[in-house]
Amino acid sequence: MSDDEITSLRVHVHGIVQGIGFRDFLIMSAQRQKLDGWVRNRADGSVEALVSGPTKAVEMFVSHATKGPEGAKVSAVDLHNSEPPAEKGFIRRPSL
Repeated sequence: MSDDEITSLRVHVHGIVQGIGFRDFLIMSAQRQKLDGWVRNRADGSVEALVSGPTKAVEMFVSHATKGPEGAKVSAVDLHNSEPPAEKGFIRRPSL
């Protein structure tokens, strides 16, 4: 696996992950890693993200998503391969 290989994943985080800055935490992680994608809250109390970039950077993002910020209690993280986002940068999307 080369360092410039691109990975795109849909990341669905379950647990106590809303109302504690989880989206901001993931936005900062993605921006530090220079990843593309988005993050949003879901009506079921989970947080969903689409993340795309160099494989090692995406792995770091997923590692952060499994822990979350202080106050988070992550019970599960579902990962699914995905198409990369159309836009560059990492944004907050409206809740769904």
